[in-house]
Amino acid sequence: MGKVSGKNERGKGHFRRLKEKYIEKGGDALTDEEMLELLLILGTPRADCKQQAREALKRFKTLRGVFDAPTQILQQIPGVGPKNSFGIRLVKDVAKRYLKQKALDTVFIHSPKDIFEYLYLSLRGKAQELFLVIFLDTKNRIKEIEELFQGTLNASAVYPREIIKRAIELNSASLVFVHNHPSGSVEPSIEDKIVTRNLVFAAKTISIDVLDHIIIGENRYFSFADHGYIQRYKNEFDRILKEI
Repeated sequence: MGKVSGKNERGKGHFRRLKEKYIEKGGDALTDEEMLELLLILGTPRADCKQQAREALKRFKTLRGVFDAPTQILQQIPGVGPKNSFGIRLVKDVAKRYLKQKALDTVFIHSPKDIFEYLYLSLRGKAQELFLVIFLDTKNRIKEIEELFQGTLNASAVYPREIIKRAIELNSASLVFVHNHPSGSVEPSIEDKIVTRNLVFAAKTISIDVLDHIIIGENRYFSFADHGYIQRYKNEFDRILKEI
C-alpha cells in the first residue's frame, strides 16, 4: 500500500510542476506530450497521465493527429476513457469556434493566413470536397462563412444563382470561395477554373466583387487571385460586355 501511495504522490508532484510551468511560461513552453498530459488529467481524477499521453502521441504521431482521431479509436489507448475523449473533443470544438469568431473579426484582404488556418482546421481530413463561401462587407470584413455545396466540384454541382441570392440577403459587397482537395494537392483542375470563371461572371452582373477562390490541400493552399486568374476572368467579362 505504501508503494501505491508513493506513486500517487510522485504523480501529483509531477502534475503540480507541469501546471506551474504552464502558468508561469505559457503553452509554448510545453511539449505536445506535456500539453496532452495536462488535458488528460483534467478529464479524469488520475494523478498521472504521462503514459497515456505518450501512447496517444506514439499512435497518432502528432497532437493534431490525437485531436483528429475518432472517439472510438482514441479510447483504445489504455487509460483513455470516455471522460478523456470527451475533453479532447470539446477542446477541439472550442478551438474551431474561437478561430471562426476570430476570422469573422478579421479584415480578410490583410490577413488571408488567419482564414486559411481556420478553414484548414475544419476541412482537414474530409473525405469529400466541400465548397464554402465567405461573404464580406464594403470594408472587406467577413459577414459570414457558409458551406453551400458538397461533392466533387463541377459546373453542375455549384449553383451561382444560390450564391448570388445569399450574397444579396447578406448585403455582401464581395465574395471569397473556398473548397478542399481531399487528395492533398492544391493544383486547380479544369473544372475548378470553369466554376471560378462562371462565379466571377455571375457576381459581376450585379456588381458584387469576387476577391479570391482558395483551394485547401495538405497544410497549403492555392489562391486564384495570387495566380492572376480572378483578374483574368474579370477582364474577360468586361471585354464581352463591351462587344454586346
